[in-house]
Amino acid sequence: MAVKTLLQKGGIIMAIQNAVVCLVAYTCGACSTGVFHGESASMGGMWSVISGLVVLQATTRDTWKSAGLRVLGTLIGAVVSGLYLSFLPFRTVGMALSIGVTIVLCQLLKVPSHGRLAAITVAVIMVISHLNPSLNPIMNAALRFGESCIGAAVAVAVVLLTPQPETSS
Repeated sequence: MAVKTLLQKGGIIMAIQNAVVCLVAYTCGACSTGVFHGESASMGGMWSVISGLVVLQATTRDTWKSAGLRVLGTLIGAVVSGLYLSFLPFRTVGMALSIGVTIVLCQLLKVPSHGRLAAITVAVIMVISHLNPSLNPIMNAALRFGESCIGAAVAVAVVLLTPQPETSS
């Protein structure tokens, strides 16, 4: 009975979609980052996977909406952290202040729902810069933004190739 319910709710399709997003996003993210900064290629793959899984939703419409959120939120976080790291070294307090500035910026831009993803982006960029001090901060921010776009694009492509009824559970 549980298997039948799982199949009726599209659970198998969702599982396959998530697995495909993981495989494709990691491969594309790691390869593209590796061209520019081999030391953070694995992080690039991981960030692409996270972005893809965050964006992937039960319906095509919700996935497109989530992709927009992800890309804009990541852009805001990348700009804030790239600017901070261009002038100051990584510090935990600096990361916390940058996250606060990012949240305020999202509110001022009237996109408060993007704040959480923007803040996560700040943390990821800051920590990667801390782990790779020779990585140019602007390159780091650009790579993380690109990886997020890769993950979002993969999620959108997967739902377009495996359409589901446009109803949310």
